[in-house]
Amino acid sequence: MFVRQLLVFSLIVLLTGCAGLTSREALEGQGSPALWQSHKQQIGRLDAWQISGKVGIRAPQDSGSGTLFWLQRQDYYDIRLSGPLGRGAARLTGRPGDIQLEVANQGRYQAASPEQLLQQQLGLNLPVSHLLWWIRGLPAPDSRSRLTLDSDSRLAQLSQDGWQVEYLRYVEQDGYWLPERLRLNGHDLQVTLVIKDWQPRQLGQ
Repeated sequence: MFVRQLLVFSLIVLLTGCAGLTSREALEGQGSPALWQSHKQQIGRLDAWQISGKVGIRAPQDSGSGTLFWLQRQDYYDIRLSGPLGRGAARLTGRPGDIQLEVANQGRYQAASPEQLLQQQLGLNLPVSHLLWWIRGLPAPDSRSRLTLDSDSRLAQLSQDGWQVEYLRYVEQDGYWLPERLRLNGHDLQVTLVIKDWQPRQLGQ
């Protein structure tokens, strides 16, 4: 009897844990939840990439466009923007505990988070920590999200933490389907990203 009760208890704990992994995501749309989970696991294993493309920003008082370069190596990122809102070139680099922003002809700055740095120095309220996930077509794992799947069981729309993300086009690169064009709306800001070159990598643990 004890063994049977132990097995039942273990099963309940296991099911509760599995439910906790997906309870932050509310799924809708025409895609298959099973295929979405498979796609999510494959893309989630990408821990390195190099991206180049264009970014367009529309804010209440100003708008602009520029180029984007993004190098990711596990927990280190190097994001370079040139031209957004007429502020010249900016380079955001970081890993946990060490986040820096360099602005052309202004200097180098540090803050506790990349969001705080961009807000203070460039006046941009960009969710950089979430973008690490959104750029791959995944919801950030630390907060609730509402997902709309397309007919290929990839993200068509994402709503998370006051932001709405539209995935307008995907591209296949090295066996991975990744966003090629996406649009973010939130906090009085609209950001359009057009990725011209995706170089995904899986470095492993």
